[in-house]
Amino acid sequence: MIKDIVFPEVEDIAVAIVHEHDGLDEYNVYLINLKNVNIKNVLITSTGYGLINEEHKKTSTLRHFFEEIKEHDFMTIEPITKDVFGLSNEYWVSFTLNNQLFDKKFVFLAETIVESNFVTVPIINKKGVLIK
Repeated sequence: MIKDIVFPEVEDIAVAIVHEHDGLDEYNVYLINLKNVNIKNVLITSTGYGLINEEHKKTSTLRHFFEEIKEHDFMTIEPITKDVFGLSNEYWVSFTLNNQLFDKKFVFLAETIVESNFVTVPIINKKGVLIK
């Protein structure tokens, strides 16, 4: 039964959308492992959805796989353009740790990827929007 399945809480994993260079509109999405251990079999699906000019929009769903992400390290998931900042951008992350499956959905809500929400992203040390 589904009620018998244990869904452990995901901690010390973050997704960030980082502005790469001042003066340029280059952004990348990163998965950050803040844990003191490596995570394995990392699968990420990404999609955008929402309203633009009162019209429903949905981006393609992309899938990314990383065999392992080392402790206190990061991987680039994908580049992202400002054109989709008006959509909610969802990253569903699954990984294994100690033979246990973990997953968590990270959603950057529409119009929240703005400079006023930027922080210094840990490990990457660049400005961007971070969700833990």
